[in-house]
Amino acid sequence: MISDESRNVRGNLHMSVGCALSNAIVQFEQENVPSAGLTAELLLIHTLGRDRAWIYAHPEYEFDTATREQYFSLIARRASGVPTQHLTGHQEFWGLEFEVTPDVLIPRCETEHVLEVALERLGIGPEAGSMRRNEKFLVADIGTGSGCIAVALAHELAAAHFVATDISVAALEVARRNAARHDVSARIDFVECNLLDLSLHESQINDHKSRRFDLIASNPPYIGRWEAAGLAREVRDHEPESALYGGERGTEIYAPLIAQAAGLLRAGGLLVLELGHTSAEHVAHLLGAPAWTNMVMTNDLAGIPRVASAARVE
Repeated sequence: MISDESRNVRGNLHMSVGCALSNAIVQFEQENVPSAGLTAELLLIHTLGRDRAWIYAHPEYEFDTATREQYFSLIARRASGVPTQHLTGHQEFWGLEFEVTPDVLIPRCETEHVLEVALERLGIGPEAGSMRRNEKFLVADIGTGSGCIAVALAHELAAAHFVATDISVAALEVARRNAARHDVSARIDFVECNLLDLSLHESQINDHKSRRFDLIASNPPYIGRWEAAGLAREVRDHEPESALYGGERGTEIYAPLIAQAAGLLRAGGLLVLELGHTSAEHVAHLLGAPAWTNMVMTNDLAGIPRVASAARVE
């Protein structure tokens, strides 16, 4: 709900940036919107097309009527549960800006651990001059969504070629636009299919059919249907179900994904998977099969197992 105080401020024909920001923060706090101050700032930056420094250097700047109404329309939508990224249309990931729509999962910072592990296990250090950055790796990103994993890895691996799959045509369109935004489209084949079922889509893939993958990475759906009621409304009501839910328990997608990866990786090739908070033990068991070796669980900053990685046996 919008408070009477908020309506009064919105109805004021003369409103400064500082006043609008303060009012938005109050409203977000009343509606228990997380990170009220930061969210109000981000929406103001988006509305005005200015940066944060400008906003705080010009608190007396007055909105025109149309801009004021635009800002408070965004505030009302965010207070109702619409994610900030759906209002601004973008999200930063791996230092790159990605287009985000309701058709794709919003990239999370936790997923950056997938890239960290993948690069580390490929033997690529943080230094820009690492020789392996220019190797002609063949990489698959399964359930690409916004394309954040494929595009960010393409940004790091200058000579690599990628196959990025998703069952959602709409998600693939977003991913294509993100690849174009970062000038890596020529090195990513986007394929509509379930997981790694590439057999019916070879015509969509460039001349790499005879090679097996050096790396397969994925942030698969891993939330259980039973968990839906406990999700934040921003997630439950606004992000695509196909990218969220990995079956009733949330672990069902890992077995077919790992089995397919075993058949498509070269000997010594790497599989890197993001984990849900209940999936580590299940995935560790699957990667204990004879096809896999050197399995590693990597924790996130909270100490929770976040990434599982393993190599295909030689």
